[in-house]
Amino acid sequence: MSEHSISSNAVTLVGKIIGEKTFSHEIYGEGFYIYTIEIPRLSESCDCLPVTISERLLVGLDLKAGDMVSVEGQLRSYNKFVNGNNKLVLTIFARDILKMGEEEVKNPNHIYLDGFICKQPVYRETPFGREITDLLLAVNRAYNKSDYIPCIAWGRNARFSSKLQVGDHVRTWGRIQSRQYQKKFNDGTAINKVAYEVSISKMEKVEEE
Repeated sequence: MSEHSISSNAVTLVGKIIGEKTFSHEIYGEGFYIYTIEIPRLSESCDCLPVTISERLLVGLDLKAGDMVSVEGQLRSYNKFVNGNNKLVLTIFARDILKMGEEEVKNPNHIYLDGFICKQPVYRETPFGREITDLLLAVNRAYNKSDYIPCIAWGRNARFSSKLQVGDHVRTWGRIQSRQYQKKFNDGTAINKVAYEVSISKMEKVEEE
């Protein structure tokens, strides 16, 4: 993995493992597993985030539900074909994982992205008057790949990012959040689903030379 791809997409998480690991996939004889990590917010709620970990990183680590861990890696996306439709799936790909004690961590959920606007930003207001802009960021990865990361900006960042254009180069700092929502069908039924996105706390536009 190139240093540029690491420096343009960097995630640090500290949280508690919940539930059991599940097998994800295998590449060239290397197996990968998904753990769910619960990370507290400043409010009373938590974010529950999927982390993909190589079996090689797990050697010597007896990870189980309830363990506190520190993860460093990247937020990655891939397309999954479900019921005839392409679905964008997000996961944190771990480059390093360590067991931790219960000590307090100042910033347990942090992500930095350096990428490009790849879809026209959508500005809106909530029923309570909060300003939000939805963004889709393309972040380059090694081997001519890209990750497509949904982001949301609030307040003055929402107003600023609503004026951005497709192709604009931006840097963002924030946290990864999980959000539950209901998907309703034409027959009146509904299912509960979870979306993952980056909540931006700081951003800047990069002026190209």
